[in-house]
Amino acid sequence: MGEIAERIERVREQVIKAALRSGRDPEEVRLMAVTKFVDTARIGEAADAGITLIGENRAQEFTEKLTFYKQRNLEAHFIGQLQTNKVKYICGNADLIQSVDRAGLLETLERRADKLGIVQPILLQVNIGDEPQKGGVEPDALDAFLEQAAACEHLSVRGFMCVPPAGEPEATRPYFRRMKALFDDARQSYNTLPIDTLSMGMSHDYPVAIEEGATLVRVGTAIFGPRQIQGGTNNG
Repeated sequence: MGEIAERIERVREQVIKAALRSGRDPEEVRLMAVTKFVDTARIGEAADAGITLIGENRAQEFTEKLTFYKQRNLEAHFIGQLQTNKVKYICGNADLIQSVDRAGLLETLERRADKLGIVQPILLQVNIGDEPQKGGVEPDALDAFLEQAAACEHLSVRGFMCVPPAGEPEATRPYFRRMKALFDDARQSYNTLPIDTLSMGMSHDYPVAIEEGATLVRVGTAIFGPRQIQGGTNNG
């Protein structure tokens, strides 16, 4: 077994343990491999080890790897900050866009999806720690943003994504707990929407995120090892 396969096995074990600790079915939690700055050969190793879901942070990298993802039958999500001028490369190609964080992006995605004649699945990114340097709608503004997103005929809101303030895993627990409450409230208030995804937790804190209700965890370093992240928010 190769190094990447061994790491995936260890992560899967932790996913199972965290789910069971919180009385959840481990099958409720999806494992995403975050592939920022990871070449296709190593992503292929992860796919050989059973990874079926990947997340990309950068539009250029997503576009360059898209043919590979399709060849390997990988579900590809876009998880990084999306500039409106890059929407044309992502909308219709990403199985899910996790980082919809502002009205202008929402409107641009709606126009592009309408032009393509598709319904694009999205998550709304929540700035759960109210950090000015991070993308995401503030929690207090989420309901209004969700209402606006729900009115878009060519977008399908599937849930929420967040990146909590950096800190020790236990320090992230209150943020994850609040996200779960927002998620549950949205499912109740917008019960006609297919809200089923709560994307939270990364390499250093995904067990805590699972204990607090994550349905999808974004794991990069714990699978592929340390990478040289060149600016921006990693989101995985």
